[in-house]
Amino acid sequence: MILRRDHVAGGVFALAGAFVLAASGDLPFGTLGSPGAGMLPVSLAALMTAGGLGLLAQARRSPALAELSWTDLPHAALVAALAAAAVALLVPLGFALTGTLLLFILIFLIERRPLVPALAFSIAATGVIHTLFSILLRTPLPRGPLGF
Repeated sequence: MILRRDHVAGGVFALAGAFVLAASGDLPFGTLGSPGAGMLPVSLAALMTAGGLGLLAQARRSPALAELSWTDLPHAALVAALAAAAVALLVPLGFALTGTLLLFILIFLIERRPLVPALAFSIAATGVIHTLFSILLRTPLPRGPLGF
């Protein structure tokens, strides 16, 4: 059997979804009329698992893994490292500062976009997300040393 790109991707997605499903068992699922804290992670994990299994089912049509070009690996590793750093900094710095810094670093330093649009987008996108979750959905977000 030739190992193909979708074999690996489908397997990773299916296993990650199954892991989240197993880890989400402690949260109450609730009902459609009154959803619990576990409804979103369980629903997303089930969709992720189903998508992974779908990829596995049609993997024979994807290119062989040996044919892939790995030239974007350093870029992908840098983005993953920045995401991990953002996760670690979310509680100490708060959502607003961490989100703005993450977006700015990704857009300005990694993607090399102009300074002013990168800064404006980073601030605006974080502000919209903060407003949506904090005010409209009343979801508590981590507050940093500046109080927001």
